[in-house]
Amino acid sequence: MNVAAIIARKGGDVITVDQNASLADAARILDQYSIGAVIILDSVRAPAGVLSERDITRAVARMGAAALTARVADCMTRDVVTCRAGDTLEHLMGMMTDRRIRHLPVMDGEMLIGVISIGDLVKQRIAEAEADAQAMKSYIAAG
Repeated sequence: MNVAAIIARKGGDVITVDQNASLADAARILDQYSIGAVIILDSVRAPAGVLSERDITRAVARMGAAALTARVADCMTRDVVTCRAGDTLEHLMGMMTDRRIRHLPVMDGEMLIGVISIGDLVKQRIAEAEADAQAMKSYIAAG
């Protein structure tokens, strides 16, 4: 299984936020879409940053309530780690674990085509384990 299969199943919608938006605005968007991160695009629509719930929490811990008026650009993670449609789930799980990240923009060349979260990977792994278990039950029952 690779990233392309997950994107095909879940869709390639990417929620973005302008880098000049406030953290409060970004938090409302995370809540509205029930997601854990948004992508910030640069002038050529390439990922310039990722703003996650974790980034917002850090900003509030450091600045208090004033963080909610801070600009997204001042709090986002700028070292954007991306993946490709052909990457395997095993590769992504290792990369996410090693780098302690939970969201990866998916790129096709220079074009952003989706976002994969650790939840997407876990969901896929559970589906695969359930399918394997069902296949084993069927094999045993056929005896």
